[in-house]
Amino acid sequence: MRGKTLSRQIFSNFLIVIVLSLVSVGAFSYVQSSRALDGQVKQYMEQMIDSANYQTDSYLQAYELLSNAFTSNPDVRAFMEIEPNDSYEFYVYSEKIKEFARISVVSVITLYKQLNMIYAVGQHGRSVIYDNQNVLNFDPVLVKEKYDYLMKMTPADGKIALLNMSIREVDQGSVVTMARKVRGPSYGDTNRGVVAIEIKLDELAKTWDRVSLGKKGFFFIVDDTGNYIYPRSMSERKPQDELASRVLQSGNQTFTYKYNGEERMFVSRKSGYSDWNLVASMPVEELRRPVNTIRTTTISVGLITLAIALWLASRFGRSIIAPIRWLKDSMRETEKGNWQYIDETGRTDEIGGLIHSYNLMVTRLSDMIGRVYEAELEQQKNALELGETKLERQRAEYQSLQLQINPHFLYNTLETINCYAIVQDSTEITEMVEAMAFMLRYSVQTNLEEITVANELNHVRNYMIVLQHRTGKEFEIDVAIPPSLLLEKMVRLTLQPLIENIFQHAFPDGVEPHHFIRINAKKENGLFQVFVEDNGIGMKPERLAELRKKLEQNRLAEPEENGASQRGGIGLMNVHRRIQMVFGEAYGLSVDSEWGRGTCLMMTMPETARPKMRG
Repeated sequence: MRGKTLSRQIFSNFLIVIVLSLVSVGAFSYVQSSRALDGQVKQYMEQMIDSANYQTDSYLQAYELLSNAFTSNPDVRAFMEIEPNDSYEFYVYSEKIKEFARISVVSVITLYKQLNMIYAVGQHGRSVIYDNQNVLNFDPVLVKEKYDYLMKMTPADGKIALLNMSIREVDQGSVVTMARKVRGPSYGDTNRGVVAIEIKLDELAKTWDRVSLGKKGFFFIVDDTGNYIYPRSMSERKPQDELASRVLQSGNQTFTYKYNGEERMFVSRKSGYSDWNLVASMPVEELRRPVNTIRTTTISVGLITLAIALWLASRFGRSIIAPIRWLKDSMRETEKGNWQYIDETGRTDEIGGLIHSYNLMVTRLSDMIGRVYEAELEQQKNALELGETKLERQRAEYQSLQLQINPHFLYNTLETINCYAIVQDSTEITEMVEAMAFMLRYSVQTNLEEITVANELNHVRNYMIVLQHRTGKEFEIDVAIPPSLLLEKMVRLTLQPLIENIFQHAFPDGVEPHHFIRINAKKENGLFQVFVEDNGIGMKPERLAELRKKLEQNRLAEPEENGASQRGGIGLMNVHRRIQMVFGEAYGLSVDSEWGRGTCLMMTMPETARPKMRG
């Protein structure tokens, strides 16, 4: 603790006490609340599913009474014993059975609304069907097929079976069939047929729809064979799929299962009456939402409380050590060279005296060091000016070496020479190689000393020889320089970059027969000027203004700032600056251009003057 400041000690102690209190209280509250909410949610789902199970059983028991009445009806039993071809008996018993069905159903309004149809089918293949409104005659072959299925799925001991089927295709999936086998009048052990009651699921579903499970919760029913009874959307799923299998295996247990990519909780209850499995499902995320809300609230309140407490602790600490910290910070700034004064107004205690002595010391030191700095800054300024000039000259020579020949131009030229060598034995190869040799020999001399106009024109001639062979197009440059000016001095590698720049930028659509490039020179008023003129596309006014502004800055072009110009040669700004570095800043390159008419580049140098090398 001795190594810490007083404010940090106060802050640390407050932090430990507050964090321990918040963590212990928050964690205990969160764990207990989570357990209580989880239990309540599970209990709520179980109560909902138990209620739905009870109502479903009560609903089906009413139909079981109707089924008992039909299976014990003497006319129904007698119908099972008639001869298949006895039309008279079939007519008599069918009328009695339908009348009995009508009376039984109409007397109970609930049964009347929810009943789809009642039918009795005997082993002899004859059937009586009451559809709650009309008498229907079905194809015997169709009835026989349905009868075989009913006989197979209905228990032989007279118990009822709930089947997900209908004898009418249009009703398939929208009804559930309650079937029971019927014995003959003799009450022997032989089953003579089946009585089936089709119940509309839409009416029964009104009971299930009252199961409230939130926005993403749903309720469904699976029978013992794995068929989905409700809702109709799930009845299209394959029987005994993975979800149905999990439900059948769980019995009355609660389980979690990933359904449609979402983790969900399933609460299953098996009906003791119908052998249906009633299942309620809700997303685990939705179930955990109240718990997450408690957690978020606990964390938020804890963080807010922690922030307020830390702010109070920090403020308390500052109020104790603020005067000492002012003096300490001021001394630290003084060590860095920043003369920091402290306000001593109204202080008459020991700290006030210490602050006064500190301010006096700072005043004297700042005066002494200020005089020393002024002398050193003057010397450094002079040294920097000389060093900057020397550095810029070295940089210009480096850029001249680095950028003297376009790498892409050299690469394309060598490719052209290679093609010539492979395809034909031509004198053009010799001419190109000689021109490239002269260009390279001329370019490797990287000093900024001046040479003659004739040397620069010869370098341009070699460049044109290579360019014409590489492009396959002949183009002549009009040289109008008087012979008397061919031995005038100029800076090395300044004329060829201007020609290359014209080819790259003045003729964007290619060189046409009407295009020209003209080189001229004159001496006037003690100046030697070389003009390079073309009738290309020219420059837009804003581009011309931008270029002139950069030339006025008298700086070498940075590669990242002048990437486009670098591709055309050393670049206009570098040509301009190198002329200035050889002859002085009064000389250099100027540009005059008109959009759509052409461009004129003018190099200005002293007349027959010896260069004044700087740096």
